Amino acid sequence: MEPSSSIQLADGAEYLVFTLGHEEYGIDILKVQEIRGYDQVTEIANTPKFIKGVINLRGTIVPIVDLRVKFSIGEASYNQFTVVIILNVLGRIIGVVVDGVSDVIALSAEQIRPAPEFGSTLDTRYLQGLGTLDERMIILTDIEKLLTSKEMELMDTPGT
Repeated sequence: MEPSSSIQLADGAEYLVFTLGHEEYGIDILKVQEIRGYDQVTEIANTPKFIKGVINLRGTIVPIVDLRVKFSIGEASYNQFTVVIILNVLGRIIGVVVDGVSDVIALSAEQIRPAPEFGSTLDTRYLQGLGTLDERMIILTDIEKLLTSKEMELMDTPGT
């Protein structure tokens, strides 16, 4: 898979849909490398609570981020439906823990609305927009912005 630089909203895009709590989220399918069941991770001391630790994925050490914890969506519980989405973002492999994965959808530009502004009550920096598909509303996540954000401290800017 080739990493995409940015989603072209004029042409629409395909998204992997996953759940966190009762909400559905979408992530650019071109950033997804694979989907795995949740396995035990090796914890690393002094990391933020949302960084669960690391796994060894075929010789590559992959940091694992729990998006339920990062987005403050209730208590994180791990069961047979919990999955890890392995992403390739800016040439770096990162895993994100989600409650489940449902499907892949294609959204046209007409089906994507800008993320609403909530002022200071809700951080919308990592939202790309809202996708509508029939009666479903899917929160489109800008995973690149999220994983390169200062508070994540997971990825350096290229060249550093």
